[in-house]
Amino acid sequence: MTTPQFFNTPGYGDMLREKLHYEQAVRIGDTIHLSGQGGWDDEFRFPENLEEEIVRAFDNVERTLALAGAGWPDVVAVDSFHVPAAADEIGDEHTAVMTDQFRRRMGDRAPVWTEVGVAALGAVGMRVEIRVTAIAPPRTDS
Repeated sequence: MTTPQFFNTPGYGDMLREKLHYEQAVRIGDTIHLSGQGGWDDEFRFPENLEEEIVRAFDNVERTLALAGAGWPDVVAVDSFHVPAAADEIGDEHTAVMTDQFRRRMGDRAPVWTEVGVAALGAVGMRVEIRVTAIAPPRTDS
């Protein structure tokens, strides 16, 4: 049986572990699951600009994946949650930035992706949250 390994991103991950009692990532064998990552900084502040918030969320996914020994090229599945500007669609602004970040960070590889519009997320002012699953063999660093 494989023992789960849990990881917390220094800064915001430690604060969320203490305050809300959850971990940022778990690795079980070659599979890594991340908790939803938002576009916050280490002090849990959000930018006013939506594009910057989405890019920061991608950065936070990358940072947290690295703790568990993976990166964006190892990602196989993405669920993204968006607070849309309109009631009937997520909107091109969200989707275009997400698509651009996939291309920049994953190259020709494309994950399976579910994009969901929601009324609210876990923090005031939060407009996007990204949850991923990655498959990465353990690294054998010498």
